[in-house]
Amino acid sequence: MTEQPPAKKKCLGADCENDAGTLQCPKCLSLGIKGSFFCSQDCFKKNWNTHKELHKLASPETYNPFPTFSYTGPLRPVYPLSPKRVVPKSIPHPDYAESGIPGGGRTRSNKIEQLDEKGREGMRKVCRLAREVLDVAAAAIRPGITTDDLDKIVHEACIERNSYPSPLNYNFFPKSVCTSLNEVICHGIPDKRVLVDGDILNLDVTLYHEGYHGDLNETYYVGDKAKADPDSVRVVETARECLEEAIKLVKPGTLFRNFGNVIEAHAKSRGCSVIRTYVGHGINKTFHCPPNIPHYAKNRAVGECKPGMTFTIEPMIALGKYRDVTWPDNWTSTTIDGKRTAQFEHTLLVTETGVEILTARTADSPGGPVPMPTAAS
Repeated sequence: MTEQPPAKKKCLGADCENDAGTLQCPKCLSLGIKGSFFCSQDCFKKNWNTHKELHKLASPETYNPFPTFSYTGPLRPVYPLSPKRVVPKSIPHPDYAESGIPGGGRTRSNKIEQLDEKGREGMRKVCRLAREVLDVAAAAIRPGITTDDLDKIVHEACIERNSYPSPLNYNFFPKSVCTSLNEVICHGIPDKRVLVDGDILNLDVTLYHEGYHGDLNETYYVGDKAKADPDSVRVVETARECLEEAIKLVKPGTLFRNFGNVIEAHAKSRGCSVIRTYVGHGINKTFHCPPNIPHYAKNRAVGECKPGMTFTIEPMIALGKYRDVTWPDNWTSTTIDGKRTAQFEHTLLVTETGVEILTARTADSPGGPVPMPTAAS
């Protein structure tokens, strides 16, 4: 194993490609916030209005658990995490709820299950409940709330529906929902980070109800600043459109590898890239099972859609490079260049004639498409 040279610090300036110099934000130093380096005084002044929001997050009671880690963007974890939330014993738990190890994932074959009508009804029900929970949490998104606050909302909404939040203790994930901000691709852990006007936030909700899992996610704009930022709107709306374009292909006979061709072509047409590390997946009585659904072009996924199959498509789209870096928490995955990323996900049922979007939005669902801001706005 060869020794790696020390990683160069990147300037915290938005969209700045330069390496950072020795200039640090003096306010950050006084608050004990480490790693706030900029390439120049001009870059620091240019980014001051955005950067100073970090100062509001600092308090004697919170801390960065990985202060020496070379983060790729401005986001930092804000610990301590709240205690693990409890699900009443009266609610059925998945096999990993206590051990953290999903049994189905250790013994499953490559066979793709085709559900009978009873199974399809089970999936319809849990996915409808999952949509309700996501909408409840999304309605609470606003500047000033923490991602841990949103985790509590999701957890309690699951319990109210006699459901277990599937992420909780799945492979030891510590929370009930994934909250992925700005440059976080997926698997963000809810903590004490306060949402600020201009953030974009993905909420990834999965419920376990009466033996079945239902999985969906959406990316939302926090406040009005993000809706006025062309790059934020471009990446969010491109991700939304990529999922919509892929769903149009779902029907019996469609090859799993074809979804990535359509997704990548659309992403590139908008000047974006497709994350390759993470894929869509089969879902039913098992949280993650065959098939795998890659979102990038020229992949080698094996198999085709058949009636009764249930799986997710969940493209992760980035403004910059498609490669990713994982934080030392072993969950939070960020873009390698710190640029923003967005994701949307549905659980889908292949029918005899096409597709049923089991986690479809309702007329009252928060969020939805936002037009590209004009120069005047």
